[in-house]
Amino acid sequence: QVQLVESGGGLVQAGGSLRLSCAASGRTFSSYAMGWFRQAPGKEREFVAAINWIGDTDYADSVKGRFTISRDNAKNTVYLQMNSLKPEDAAVYYCAVGNGRYSGRTIYDYGYWGQGTQVTVSS
Repeated sequence: QVQLVESGGGLVQAGGSLRLSCAASGRTFSSYAMGWFRQAPGKEREFVAAINWIGDTDYADSVKGRFTISRDNAKNTVYLQMNSLKPEDAAVYYCAVGNGRYSGRTIYDYGYWGQGTQVTVSS
């Protein structure tokens, strides 16, 4: 059974940093893209960042230059380093496993999802 568990969320002041982790189990994900999405109250789930099977990355314009996605295939884990956080970054952050080797920006490009971790940014 595939399971994704996110951790690292919390409360941070604007300008601060957090590092999210997503540990995957149930299969090996080294040949799949991985992604991070977020969902704020009353809004749709939106793409944040993705990394494909060979480590190429893609970012939403709103986080480019501030967030960094990475993966450790030996640990079956994907990370999201978030710096210079803004109040508008506050949301529940979800990690997801792609349907193939190359990443996409829509929720339909991903087949497995974690339960999410809350990120709160105070101004």
